[in-house]
Amino acid sequence: MIPLSLEAVASAVGGRLCDVPDPSALMTAPAVVDSRTVEPGGLFAALPGEHTDGHAFAANAVKAGAVAVLAARPVGVPAVVVDDVLDALAALARTVLAEVPEATVIGLTGSAGKTSTKDLIAQVLPELGPTIATVKSFNGEIGMPLAVTHLDQGVRYIVLEMGARGIGHITHLTRIAPPSVGLVLNVGTAHVGEFGGREQIAQAKGELVEALPTAGLAILNADDPLVAAMASRTSARVLTFGVDNDADVRALAVTVDASGRASFTLAAAGTKARVALSLHGVHHVSNALAAAAVAIGLGADVEKTAAALSRAVLVASGRMEVTDRPDGIRIINDAFNANPDSMKAAFTALTAMKDDRRTIAVLGEMKELGADGGEEHRQVGRLVATAGIDVLIAVGGDDARAMAEAAQQDNPQLKVVGADDRNHALTLARDLIQPGDIVLVKGSHSVELEHTAVRLAQPDTMAGDRGL
Repeated sequence: MIPLSLEAVASAVGGRLCDVPDPSALMTAPAVVDSRTVEPGGLFAALPGEHTDGHAFAANAVKAGAVAVLAARPVGVPAVVVDDVLDALAALARTVLAEVPEATVIGLTGSAGKTSTKDLIAQVLPELGPTIATVKSFNGEIGMPLAVTHLDQGVRYIVLEMGARGIGHITHLTRIAPPSVGLVLNVGTAHVGEFGGREQIAQAKGELVEALPTAGLAILNADDPLVAAMASRTSARVLTFGVDNDADVRALAVTVDASGRASFTLAAAGTKARVALSLHGVHHVSNALAAAAVAIGLGADVEKTAAALSRAVLVASGRMEVTDRPDGIRIINDAFNANPDSMKAAFTALTAMKDDRRTIAVLGEMKELGADGGEEHRQVGRLVATAGIDVLIAVGGDDARAMAEAAQQDNPQLKVVGADDRNHALTLARDLIQPGDIVLVKGSHSVELEHTAVRLAQPDTMAGDRGL
C-alpha cells in the first residue's frame, strides 16, 4: 500500500476531515468495504449493503484498526466525509495508481473464465516482475478500486478483472485504472438478459480495447468471432490466442487425462513448449493460452511461461474445485456461478472424468438470461441427457423444472429429481450418492449451491447426516 496521510486522502477524493485528531495520520493498508476484513492502518469505505448500511459499522472498523472511515456523513469516529463514497473510492484508486507510474495495468474481461484467467496471469507474470491482481472476483466499480489500493512501489504489474452489466460500465472502469494491456476472453450468454443479446455484450466488452493507447497491447481470442472482430476497434498492437484457429499464441496436441486435466504444446514466437495443467477441465486450455499471450506479449520467454502455467494452481474456490473423499466419492464444486457456456464446459469435464463411474449432477438455475431463460434451461437439460450423466438433481423453480423436463424427455433412462433449494439439494444428494460416484455441483451464485458443494465434499455426508 502507498502510504497516504488522511489530509492527502481528503484532497484526493474531494472530501473533508471530520473527528480526525491528526490529519497527518497515515493510511498504510488497503481500503475495504467489509469492517470484518479491515487491517490496521486501513481505510473503511462505508457503502450501503444489500441488507444494511456500512455507516453502522464505522465504529467497529476503527476499533479493529482502521485509521479512518470514508463516509457520506459524520460517524463519530475519524472520517473523510464525501458526497458519494463510491465516487470517492474511484478517485482514491486513481490517486494510488498515479503514485506508481512504472506499474503496467492489465485489464481483462469476458463472459466466462475471467477469474480463473486472472489467477493464471498472476502466477505467470512474476517471471517478469512483482505482480498483484484483483482479489477473488471483485471486478466492478467497488471491487476493482479496492484492488488498486493494494499497490505499493515495488509492483510492476496489476491485473484487474473488469466486469460489466451494461454498455459503458467497462469504459467507466478503464477511466479509474487506464490499462496498457487489454484481454478479451469471449462473448457468451452470461448476463444476456441485462444486455439484450450477444452483440450488445460484444459492444460492452470491446470497450476495453477501445481504451488502450496506441502503444498498448490488445489480446484477443481468435476462436471467438465476436472477439476477433474487436481488432478493428483499437489502435493498439493486437496479439491473438486460440486452439481452433490460426493465432499468434496457440495450443497444439491437446490431451486430457482421466481427471480432466489438460496438457498441450504452447506454440508462440517460433518456439514450442509443453504445458501440463493441474486445473480440471479442458476449457482451461483457452484460459491458459490467454494468460500466456499476456506474458509473451509483455516479453516473457515461451518456455518459462509454459513452466509457470504447469506450476499454476487453482486459487478461487467454486470453479472446478475437485475433492476426492476417502470413500471414493469425487465432488466437483463448480458452484460459484453458471451460464449456458460454463454448464457445457462443466459437462465436458465431467465426461472426461467419468470412466465407468456413476455421475450425479446437482444443477441450479442460471440467472440473468432474460426472456430466453426458459429455453436456455431446456437446452441445458438436453445437454444433460446426452452427457452420460446418470442422475440429475435440478434445483430451483420454473427454470429448473424446464431443465429437468427437457433432460427426462430426451433421456427417459435418466433419473431426475427436483429440489426447492440448497438444503433440499443436499438432502437428496446425501441420500442418492454411493461410494465411487462423481458429483458435479453447479448453479448461479444466487442459488447458493456452493454451500451444498462444500458440505458434500466433507467425508461424513452420507445417509443419516442432516442439514447444512
